[in-house]
Amino acid sequence: MLDKNIFLFISDQQRTDTMKCYGNDWIRSPHLDALADQSYVFENTYVTQAVCTAARGSLMTGLYPHSHGCVVNNLLLEDHIRSIAEMLPDTYRKAHFGKWHLGNDAFRQHGFDEWISTEDGRRPRYTLPDPPFSDYHQWLVEQGFEPEGRISNGEPQFSPEQRATLPDECQMGAFVANHCDRFIRKNRDRPWLLVFSTFEPHPPYTGPHDGLYDPDEIPLGPTFMKHPEGHALYNRVRAEHYPQAVVDGEDLSESAGWRKLRAQYFGNVKIVDDAVGKMMKALEETGQADRTIVAFTSDHGEMAGDHSMWEKRAFYEESSRVPFLLRVPWKSKSQTRIGGVFGHTDLVPTLLDLADQPIAPECQGESLVDALDGSRDLSDHHAFMEWYGIGDRNLGNPRINMMNNNLWRSLVTGDRWKLNLCAGDQCELFDLNTDPFEERNLFDDPVHRDRIREMTARIRVWQHETDDDAPLRAV
Repeated sequence: MLDKNIFLFISDQQRTDTMKCYGNDWIRSPHLDALADQSYVFENTYVTQAVCTAARGSLMTGLYPHSHGCVVNNLLLEDHIRSIAEMLPDTYRKAHFGKWHLGNDAFRQHGFDEWISTEDGRRPRYTLPDPPFSDYHQWLVEQGFEPEGRISNGEPQFSPEQRATLPDECQMGAFVANHCDRFIRKNRDRPWLLVFSTFEPHPPYTGPHDGLYDPDEIPLGPTFMKHPEGHALYNRVRAEHYPQAVVDGEDLSESAGWRKLRAQYFGNVKIVDDAVGKMMKALEETGQADRTIVAFTSDHGEMAGDHSMWEKRAFYEESSRVPFLLRVPWKSKSQTRIGGVFGHTDLVPTLLDLADQPIAPECQGESLVDALDGSRDLSDHHAFMEWYGIGDRNLGNPRINMMNNNLWRSLVTGDRWKLNLCAGDQCELFDLNTDPFEERNLFDDPVHRDRIREMTARIRVWQHETDDDAPLRAV
């Protein structure tokens, strides 16, 4: 019998409430719904850092950002850091199709046998000579499109803004799906690892499905456009910035602009949903569905107007908590919900364990396969997150950029408490059981002093175990 396949689907900037299985009763996502109906649905999954490069480094390696080294965007995953592809035996055919975001994006690397690239904006930072344009760029040219944007070195590129104007079948998700479909159908007689990585529903907050949802009818949460009083200064200055800003052409001084962008963001989830449908169809038609592990998650979430903020770079649930579906057909073919907490460093060891492969000793997460059959309760598990802002891009104004330079560490416990620690800003404590939208910062409440001390001690132990030397506030 062939070894088990591993299919890892990574969307970009997709928050949990873009899916029915996380409580959204109005979104049109039939393929994600069908996948969830056959999967273990992890209710509380957290990224290691809510920004693309750092998060994707963890998804590929099972390491925290301070260990894999990609602590901000645009850094290179060094050759000596192993990916999941390098942890699997050579009997596997290994493919990475789509967004890499970990340096030298156009070049096959880190143990993958097949490579389809989709990004060009980081070409001036490549460390390898004579890079080709991405496969996606070349395919769009073959379809008759001409790049209208410019990379910083003057080269032409298909910018995200231009790509958003393209028809549905030319979006990155559709392009990557076509290559994944080919790979699945070609490799039915050997085990494989396939990483499907796309850009959607990441901004720009516009795309081919802009009219799918009415901005005036789309549901809103209690923190939509609400300033986070008493929270970290970093969050407050960001929340002050956006109501004075223009984002993707929309004036955010009035609620109409916020609602329109939010509706269009949810519309872009359809690109992801269509790709999931195509992949599951290919698995079924080739007879591989019953021996393929399917893991669906996102690198981080999106604020989408909540707490008066856009994009990511925050420990708030909308930014740091992401979907995670795990389809393991020989264990269950019906939806099973897993409570407690799951961290993204746990993904690589869990996938290796499910595939009956040894877990790499360097992995800093752990296999949580025991939670699938109920023999382990993840309410005693923890997720750790971090933030490095030094070297990040301009986030809107000098005050935000200054506060962005602080180092942060966060702990989310399986019994639903979150502690965010920083040596240079207002720290935060949230009781997610009674305050799921994180409206009340309890850090300075003396009632919770001992809880904060215990959670801080857990963070200190984790720092020691993972060689993290970030300075944090003493409590």
